[in-house]
Amino acid sequence: MIPDDRQPGFGVYVHWPFCAAKCPYCDFNSHVRHQKVDEERFAAAFAAEMASMRQRTGPREVTSIFLGGGTPSLMKPQTVGAVLEAIAANWTVPDGIEVTLEANPSSVEATRFRGYRDAGVNRVSLGVQALNDGDLRFLGRLHDVEQALGAIRLARETFPRLSFDLIYARPGQSMDAWEKELDEAIGYAADHLSLYQLTIEEGTRFHALHAAGKFAMPDPDHSADLYRLTQEVTAARGLPAYEISNHARPGAESRHNLVYWRYGEYVGVGPGAHGRFLEDGRRIVTFTDKMPETWLNLVEAKGHGVIGGEVLTRSEEADEFLLMGLRLAEGIDLARYEQLSGRPLSSRRIATLQEEALVAPVGNSRLRATSAGMIVLDAVVADLAR
Repeated sequence: MIPDDRQPGFGVYVHWPFCAAKCPYCDFNSHVRHQKVDEERFAAAFAAEMASMRQRTGPREVTSIFLGGGTPSLMKPQTVGAVLEAIAANWTVPDGIEVTLEANPSSVEATRFRGYRDAGVNRVSLGVQALNDGDLRFLGRLHDVEQALGAIRLARETFPRLSFDLIYARPGQSMDAWEKELDEAIGYAADHLSLYQLTIEEGTRFHALHAAGKFAMPDPDHSADLYRLTQEVTAARGLPAYEISNHARPGAESRHNLVYWRYGEYVGVGPGAHGRFLEDGRRIVTFTDKMPETWLNLVEAKGHGVIGGEVLTRSEEADEFLLMGLRLAEGIDLARYEQLSGRPLSSRRIATLQEEALVAPVGNSRLRATSAGMIVLDAVVADLAR
């Protein structure tokens, strides 16, 4: 693995939009198709859209690749190989960079995992979500705990690096139950855990069920207590938070997600993918059509499925940099904020937030949110950005 030089980086994100089932909490761009997906056709379209993006980015050196979704582990290893070859055909891909593939335990097979590894994937992110069968059923997952643990074992045997996700602050979840489950998860984890609080997103099945009173969410104070417990347990077990929801052994942080949080550049390829990169010295936002078949037809007709975008102003860039960077334990580079915005952060506002123990300096050049600040991060960012 290439050492982390703390540079923002240039990532490539490829979105595989298909899932075996739609989870009730999920608002990602994922679609269930009962007919067989034409993977060769999609792989060709990914390659075509990459070529179009390459014309816009110019020659670049890739620092990380992420195959997300949807459920990329529904892809054949040959399709994954074709996607990675297309990336290498358009940009420089050094040996040893992080190449992550998201996988669901219900779609894991030993032969498929070995095929992904042979294709060039060196990190897997498993959507485990819970370590008890009752909550897995509530979350609409297709796997049980036994399958999840089998997938974790297989991933550890096959790939140099592994992460898996858990969702907490679930209805009725006590502090003791979460501490026990989290402790168990850390025992299985190789070097990285992503731990997300359950949120109710508009347009999801959970949104309708919650509005109808079918289940109750934890109150904000209990959720905050669960967050604090999460930080304490993971830090004590050697997986401290390096980002508000992500925990890793030192050196095992997700390089691709650091591209986002350090406000680097990235190309987004596939249905519903977003990109942010420099074009003619300006930061461009791109987004593609969300519907897989519509995106596919657009790419085949004109070489890409981009349906919109914008050029960010300096103020918008600075606000995004602040919003993303303060999620990190390392915080933000104050000089870079000033470079992006054309003005420094208000020393008066920083001092006020310091008095409230919501932010803290890191040496003379950086600023980070404290544990208390992370709980109210949106308010901290809004105050600093004024």
